[in-house]
Amino acid sequence: MKKKSSRLTKNLIEMGKDLRDVGLIDEESFHKITMRLLKKENIPKVKCLTSDEIRAIREKEQVSQAVLANYLNLTVGYISKLERGLKKPTGPLLTLLNIVQRKGLHAIL
Repeated sequence: MKKKSSRLTKNLIEMGKDLRDVGLIDEESFHKITMRLLKKENIPKVKCLTSDEIRAIREKEQVSQAVLANYLNLTVGYISKLERGLKKPTGPLLTLLNIVQRKGLHAIL
């Protein structure tokens, strides 16, 4: 069940929009405010990926390990280790792989 935003949260977001619209805060500051208030509820969750899922992502995109490594700024050996389950992606790499899985390789190019 999704928690409804409180009246205070809605008013704070509305005030932030007004401040942005009149130029008192920039878009980046407004984005930070709304992310804190909304608790990232609309951002897709980053899920852990298995070695088989990583291989499936690459095969779906019809690229070699070398090409995927180049796009992700990794070594071919590291991609190989990910696909064999010797390494697990974390942090920004995991986020990038989740994006590629959902939207395709073109989303990060």
